Amino acid sequence: MLDIVSNTSSNGTVTMSRKRTRSRSEEIVSTTSLPQPVTSVCQQAPFSDDPEAVRRRDLCDYTYRISYEEAKSGVAPRPIRVYADGIYDLFHQGHARQLMQAKNLFRNVYLIVGVCNDDLTHSKKGRTVMTEDERYEALRHCRYVDEIVRDAPWELDEEYVRYHKIDFIAHDDIPYGSDESQDVYAVWKAKGMFVATQRTEGISTSDVVARIVRDYDIYVRRNLARGYSAKELNISYLSEKKIRLQNKMHELKDKGRRVMDSIGERKDDMIAKWEEKSREFIENFLLLPPTSPFPPSSPTSSNGNFDFPSPEDEPLPPASKTPRYESPTPSSSSKNYYSVEEYSDEEDDLPTNGLEYHH
Repeated sequence: MLDIVSNTSSNGTVTMSRKRTRSRSEEIVSTTSLPQPVTSVCQQAPFSDDPEAVRRRDLCDYTYRISYEEAKSGVAPRPIRVYADGIYDLFHQGHARQLMQAKNLFRNVYLIVGVCNDDLTHSKKGRTVMTEDERYEALRHCRYVDEIVRDAPWELDEEYVRYHKIDFIAHDDIPYGSDESQDVYAVWKAKGMFVATQRTEGISTSDVVARIVRDYDIYVRRNLARGYSAKELNISYLSEKKIRLQNKMHELKDKGRRVMDSIGERKDDMIAKWEEKSREFIENFLLLPPTSPFPPSSPTSSNGNFDFPSPEDEPLPPASKTPRYESPTPSSSSKNYYSVEEYSDEEDDLPTNGLEYHH
């Protein structure tokens, strides 16, 4: 927007000048076009005994008790300290949603999460998959959590609530029994300090464990393929070899499936070419000239008459040879005798020399 401004000098001369001023709409546009700072949590949640958590707890005036109505109306004079507790084993979306509900119960909520240690959890509920330190760390990195309490008790008492300056306790409304009572939250429900959250259907730690148990073989093969040993998976040597063989078979199946998928559009062309080659082979086979079923050396002629050789045409077999002389008796002279295995084909040429040989 342009404004005309007149300036009068000391000698009475009036000079006119134009000065640009901003309108209200231009100021709004320029303000909104500037990038706004992004606020985010860049640090993990502190433990209850860390200096930051202690400082926040000391700043809380717990002498002023906040009622549910005051908290809902959003006029509470200080941050509302909400407490949620649990095991949080295999931290999953059901846990995260429960903590998100607790964080958004009221305006200006400071969320404290208590986690039970391993000894207490194993004695009350059973063995966990994650250790207590792993469960603590999982909770510390959840965006809704402001403070972590380690070694949380199974049941809350007045001293614990007063020490942590807890205004409200958030949990699902299902009664949780113990050795002393049927519902560990019954006292706080009666005092109006309990706020119910909703469970996420279809997901829980027990469901996750059930999936692993159901598909045990699949996960064992998966971990063996990733380098885990049979000892680490608590399986025998023979089971390890069997599973590794199964892994090889699955790899071959996947490779074959990928090959078939890579063929894709070429599959129809390959089938068409195969059918064309098959028809060509059959046609060439049918056009072959007829051949005789008998080999060339068989005794048949081309006109179908069998020509067997006559007896005159067949050569006679050679005559068998018989022994010519017999061995002399033991009484005869040892000088002049012939062996029975010696034969002669020339009978008339043998000289007798006055000796007579009998056949």
